[in-house]
Amino acid sequence: MIISASRRTDIPAYYSEWFFHRLREGYVLTQNPRNPRQIKRISLTPESVDGIVFWTKNPLPMLDRLGELDFFPYYFQFTLNSYGKDAEPGLPSKNDVLLPAFQRLSEQIGRDRVVWRYDPIFLTPHYTLEYHCRYFRVMASRLSGYTETCTVSFLDFYRNTASRMAPLQLLPMTEEAQIKILTSFSETAKEYGISLNMCAEPISKRLGIPSASCIDASRLERISGRRLPAERDKNQRPMCGCAASVDIGMYDCCANGCLYCYANSGPAAVARRMQLHDPKSPFLLSKVKP
Repeated sequence: MIISASRRTDIPAYYSEWFFHRLREGYVLTQNPRNPRQIKRISLTPESVDGIVFWTKNPLPMLDRLGELDFFPYYFQFTLNSYGKDAEPGLPSKNDVLLPAFQRLSEQIGRDRVVWRYDPIFLTPHYTLEYHCRYFRVMASRLSGYTETCTVSFLDFYRNTASRMAPLQLLPMTEEAQIKILTSFSETAKEYGISLNMCAEPISKRLGIPSASCIDASRLERISGRRLPAERDKNQRPMCGCAASVDIGMYDCCANGCLYCYANSGPAAVARRMQLHDPKSPFLLSKVKP
């Protein structure tokens, strides 16, 4: 069993105390997002867990406690984009906080256990093709030697994000623009010793860019030194290379506030649901009831 922590919210940034408490207790309770009365008990013991994949934009709250993960194979998917507060309002400074946090995390656990994500890519009058290519180079130069891999993808449109993103004045992402961006990114990544791959994008095959496996059983095998009998996740998109995993997060509880995020319906819902959190509860957002 591979634990995904989590596609739905930023557990390292906001719920690390809860997560480490669940490891000590040896289990977590999760609710079906579509049917909260449907509950699963998931073991978090070293005997039950083959690996943990953390998804985050800010791992700082976890960095002083990584020793508590020594019994588990794990790695981080660290999303680090070049957007400002207009698109990612809840994040601290990339230059002063998050780039140094990436470097520090890599120094603590190794470059093979920190995957850089630059996604989703979208265009606006401010975030132009030239802007992305310029700042991808800036970030690659800072992260060279601190990661092996960068995963990129283009923006997928969701109904619940359209109105939030309207102030950014999104521009069409043509195939020509995609090719120019990916060609530039590939050249830059190669220059700085970083392997580029793509998350479930049809154009990747045409350009010879490998498809990504964000929940990557082979990476966990290298980290753990043993084979994992993992199957492909049939619940993801057809081109997705992810192995099957169990996600322990919930929607509408991430305060990063990224306008493009499909996992949040809005700031009010997030603020309301985060008040339900109890670090000592087996649930992320509620307490055990009769």
